[in-house]
Amino acid sequence: MSPFAIAVIAFGMSIDALIVSVGRGAARTPGFGEAVRAGFVFGAVEMLTPLIGWLAGMAAAHYVAAVDHWIAFALLAAVGGHMVFQAVQNADDAGAAPGGSRLGLVATAIGTSIDAMAVGVSLALLDVEIVTIAAAIGATTFVMSTGGMLVGGLIGRRFGRWAAGAGGLALIALGVGILGEHLALV
Repeated sequence: MSPFAIAVIAFGMSIDALIVSVGRGAARTPGFGEAVRAGFVFGAVEMLTPLIGWLAGMAAAHYVAAVDHWIAFALLAAVGGHMVFQAVQNADDAGAAPGGSRLGLVATAIGTSIDAMAVGVSLALLDVEIVTIAAAIGATTFVMSTGGMLVGGLIGRRFGRWAAGAGGLALIALGVGILGEHLALV
């Protein structure tokens, strides 16, 4: 697989994490260290899922493909709904930072990386170096998520809970989009 093709795959797999990171950053107004830690979590999960998909191979592809969109939808809708709830709940507390638990971060990272697992299963059919591709996906996601958290923090400082609520709605919309895309293909 050419370096250009690997870059396209890595960028495509990282877009969801970028969008989510901007929303999380708006909710948290993170410092640089927190943004790097979040980027690491997103990058690590995004790197591992194609490897898991690769290892699962074609035997499990049918089972994963049958439910991956429901898993992604449920995780993203739950985390997004919680962010919206926290933004509304903290309407009287301008200093509150909704939506920032570690469990929420991991759940969101898993929700945005389900498609990378499916890509890993697909790549099992090709003669490719999966470790190189997974590393490229992880590194790209790390950079984009870290940057997204920092940009989201700037937005959050300016727009506060409204930005956090919008981030939560974006997560829900992303989950609905994933679900709709997969159901339309059926």
